Amino acid sequence: MRSTSLWMAFCLSLVLLGAARSGSAHHSGAMFDRTRVIDITGVVKEFLWTNPHSSFKVEVPGVDGGAAQLWFIEMNATSNLVHDGWKKTTIKPGDQVTVTINPLRDGRPGGWFLAITLPNGAKLGTVPSAPAEGAAP
Repeated sequence: MRSTSLWMAFCLSLVLLGAARSGSAHHSGAMFDRTRVIDITGVVKEFLWTNPHSSFKVEVPGVDGGAAQLWFIEMNATSNLVHDGWKKTTIKPGDQVTVTINPLRDGRPGGWFLAITLPNGAKLGTVPSAPAEGAAP
């Protein structure tokens, strides 16, 4: 009887340990400033159609002839993107795009994808409406 209880406790511990590990694998979106929405325009350098998050890089020309910056844009999972009209061929290196993002809080060139204007003028994604004056973010 005692060995059965020990065996069950051991199995339960393994299950709980496995659940805790997978839960901690997903990272937070706290690095994105959800109170700011900006547009960047540039050329797609890379598009990664991957899980848990797709992403792409856009080279944005520098201001006043300065050096170009490579912006890293993080997106949702491919299953969510498909529901929003995306395919793995929607954007490709060399495409000129305008992207609406929540930028990174630390000022580095990157952000969370909200919307995109494709080379043919089509738009995908949504931009949230601005919060009411004085509303908490």
